[in-house]
Amino acid sequence: MDVKSAFLDGLLEEEVYIDQPSGYKNAKNGDILLVCLYVDDLIITGNNPKMLEEFKKAMAREFEMTDIGLMSYYLGIQVAQRKDVIFISQGEYAKEILKKFEMENCNPVSTPVECEAKIFKHGDGDRVNPIFFKSLIGSLRYLSCTRPDILFGVGLLSRFMETPTISHLKVAKRILRYIKGTLDYGILYSSSKESKSVGYCDSDWAGDIYYRKSTTGFVFFLGNSAFT
Repeated sequence: MDVKSAFLDGLLEEEVYIDQPSGYKNAKNGDILLVCLYVDDLIITGNNPKMLEEFKKAMAREFEMTDIGLMSYYLGIQVAQRKDVIFISQGEYAKEILKKFEMENCNPVSTPVECEAKIFKHGDGDRVNPIFFKSLIGSLRYLSCTRPDILFGVGLLSRFMETPTISHLKVAKRILRYIKGTLDYGILYSSSKESKSVGYCDSDWAGDIYYRKSTTGFVFFLGNSAFT
């Protein structure tokens, strides 16, 4: 545990796990403070401005810190904030991926994966450098943070990273072509008076032609916003 994590443990009431970064929260009399720590970066939010200011002052007394104001960019994710709306996207990161894999001038397609596509373990064509293929899939995986629409295709290709072939690369390039036409896509969070939680799921039962495994997808909404 680093110094900042130890200090946060003493300053805030409860530590919560939020994916890779460490998350902390503090709640008092209906007021809540949420803090996300990633290496030397902090994201803080809450419903009481006074609580936020007190926390920032406490951190500034202990560490040399800079308050860069309202978040607009974090770990490759662009954040656009309005009064009642927050929109997160990775348009610039997507452009970097297209450039890295020489697909910036490709022709867009309307879907990331062909309908009912079956991908075989021993695909057609010559083998592709597995390091190159893993780099491509890893880049697409991080892009899926704000692009759940590519998750199925990326997850499908992740099964074949050890011995990829030209046919697997063609499927990956189709995802890149889809991204080329949807660079402005992302996730919208909006305020809502509804606090109802609704979930949807879909399953491809035993769709794996080798191991008869199933692929399941799900999304949960709180009000108007998807949160997982």
